[in-house]
Amino acid sequence: MNKKMTITSIQKSKGIRPLVMMTAYDALFAKLFESSADMILVGDSLNMSFAGKKDTLSSTLEQMIYHTKAVCNGAKNSFVICDMPFGTYTNKEDALKNSIKVFQETDADCVKIEGGQDKAQTIKHLVDNGIAVCAHIGLLPQSVRGEGGYKVKGKTEEERIELIKDAKAVEEAGVFCMVLEGVKADVAKEVAQSVDIPVVGIGAGVDVDGQVLVFSDMLGLFEEFTPKFVKKYLDGASLVRGAAQSYAKEVQSRDFPKVEHTY
Repeated sequence: MNKKMTITSIQKSKGIRPLVMMTAYDALFAKLFESSADMILVGDSLNMSFAGKKDTLSSTLEQMIYHTKAVCNGAKNSFVICDMPFGTYTNKEDALKNSIKVFQETDADCVKIEGGQDKAQTIKHLVDNGIAVCAHIGLLPQSVRGEGGYKVKGKTEEERIELIKDAKAVEEAGVFCMVLEGVKADVAKEVAQSVDIPVVGIGAGVDVDGQVLVFSDMLGLFEEFTPKFVKKYLDGASLVRGAAQSYAKEVQSRDFPKVEHTY
């Protein structure tokens, strides 16, 4: 069993080796991923891939706590990150109250918050009160309605400058690492080089300090839409569908259960 990552070991990984982050939402998959992932993110992306919603915005704190508990139960030796859902950190008082609830009710190692310079004071307030925070800058899924869609960042000089400012602001506020999503690769490289903490990319090219993918995308289970940055490492939907069809066929033909499956 791999030794569990800590905030210190995660920080020391920068410039040494790329970090592996994967999402998980239940104990079963968390246990399967534990030996491969440095960090497991309980992402509010579950609202889309498993709840069938069009975006992440209707995720609730109770929902995230439920799934974080399950992931922690399945991967007791993993560093687990809990996404703070939309509306739970609009001010630093609510952010602290809700983050404390996550820490008290789950074994999560940290929380993740979307936002850069605008969330720096909130992040500092959390860190000053004993809450470990992973930041999330670049394309922000929780801002999709306000921005009118999922838009790649870093296309202009102004966006490049703001992204670097965001990264430095959250680092100064006390985060130990950050997720950088949907950013032009050359700009993402600059962002990663501008700070002394690991920058984990998703749709941000190879020149960052690690990668994260939503596991249902990575395993080919989510068929509705495949982002450009996703590589499918398994044709999971076809495999699962084929297995279900084989089971149904054997039940209908009475080929299952056989003697070896019978008491």
